[in-house]
Amino acid sequence: MLHDPRNSTAASRSDQIAAGGLQDYAAVRRAIEYLAEAWQTQPGLDELAAYMGLSPSHCQRLFKRWCGLSPKELVQALTIEHARKLLEDRASVLATAYEVGLSGASRLHDLFVDYEAMTPGEFKARGAGLVIRYGFHPSPFGLALLMATERGVAGLAFCDEAAAKDAALADMTRRWPEARYVEDAAATGIFARQVFDPSSWRADRPVRLVLMGSDFELKVWETLLKIPMGRAVSYGDIASHLGRPGAARAVGSAVGRNPISFVVPCHRVLRTDGNLGGYHWGITRKRAMIGWEAGRMAAA
Repeated sequence: MLHDPRNSTAASRSDQIAAGGLQDYAAVRRAIEYLAEAWQTQPGLDELAAYMGLSPSHCQRLFKRWCGLSPKELVQALTIEHARKLLEDRASVLATAYEVGLSGASRLHDLFVDYEAMTPGEFKARGAGLVIRYGFHPSPFGLALLMATERGVAGLAFCDEAAAKDAALADMTRRWPEARYVEDAAATGIFARQVFDPSSWRADRPVRLVLMGSDFELKVWETLLKIPMGRAVSYGDIASHLGRPGAARAVGSAVGRNPISFVVPCHRVLRTDGNLGGYHWGITRKRAMIGWEAGRMAAA
């Protein structure tokens, strides 16, 4: 079932946390855009606070509350040098993850998931016969659109403001045009709390996903699930892991079509030179996710 009234108290607390996260992200998003342009000059706290119209102490508290990092540490997390360091041991990341599977010690600090893939016939039907429930929810990375079937989460997208909700919904519904869509924020809210509240990340209660894509896309997305938090791989790494070393461009296309952002961590895929590359929901959001995860790892 998608609704459990016994979770009402925890749900209320998680909603408050998520709402605070949405407000924080709106401010931090502006800061990240600024820092992404100025990171080479290593702007200090006073400079950033002046740009945001905040006192230095308020600015510092905002960052600490948002991801456990100071602005200086976030700048370090956003730099190309940091991205390159994430890639240094990339050769062993996928090999190790492949051996241990999708859960266990390697995902100690990560979001536990369980997933199933739609059959080729179901994929070709383009969602015919499926009922997909959806709702918009606050998250640490802006407004999130959650979509779910009776089997689990089928989609996760983002938009920066309420005015962009229609565009985000249209983008996702185009993927499965024959499905029937029902707005049901109460049902999808359970998944939103499970995804965005780290205190809910438990191996015995994994987030259930429903992956709908071509055979190649499914292989790429399954590989993404094996990248631990705080690590990164390149498109070429994934292609090699799949036994198709010349297919980096095709991998990039499949990564871009990932329908379940953040949970299927396409933000952990970088270019070979360490540059962040693109991101379907905005490069600022990709930077935010990397910085937020760095804070989770630092606090662990």
